[in-house]
Amino acid sequence: MIGSLQDYKAYLKADCKSMGIEDTLVRRLFDARWDYVRTLRRLEYLTNCRKSQILRAYFRLRLLQKGTKIGYSIPINVFGPGLALPHRGDIIVNDKAKIGKNCRVHVGVNIGTQAGPISKVPTIGDNCYIGPGAKLFGDIVIGNNTTIAANAVVNKSYPDGNCTLGGIPARVISQKNSAEYLTQGWVDE
Repeated sequence: MIGSLQDYKAYLKADCKSMGIEDTLVRRLFDARWDYVRTLRRLEYLTNCRKSQILRAYFRLRLLQKGTKIGYSIPINVFGPGLALPHRGDIIVNDKAKIGKNCRVHVGVNIGTQAGPISKVPTIGDNCYIGPGAKLFGDIVIGNNTTIAANAVVNKSYPDGNCTLGGIPARVISQKNSAEYLTQGWVDE
């Protein structure tokens, strides 16, 4: 979680690397995906560091407008550093979900609650790749280095990770991990 200006800058650097882009003026002006991620991280910084309420309200409104424009509904303080959003399109994430570092999320993904208590949401580990159209819901734990195949419906925990999940309902379809599907923007030292 972003807790200082240094954290904020480190998160942005990791996100940039994970998305495979450079933070240039042209990118800031014309890449809606990067603009959204920058606004998300700025709001996290302002909220967690208890900065001006007016500034927080302004960036919350900007995030909502940008999300509506490109189809993202991603709340603050859910993703660790190294978030990669490779395409525009619908991505919906519950605000109680917890997702680790270096996660790549494609269009059509829904990470949410199951019927009943709204607190039962997924916890997803580090270095995970979530393919287009994947649905993850309920009180589940997905381990590190997991690949979730396109259109998979994950409603059971796979805490060991290091595998590929696919199908409806999802099951382990391969022992291949996510290493070849993502760039790790955040590397622990």
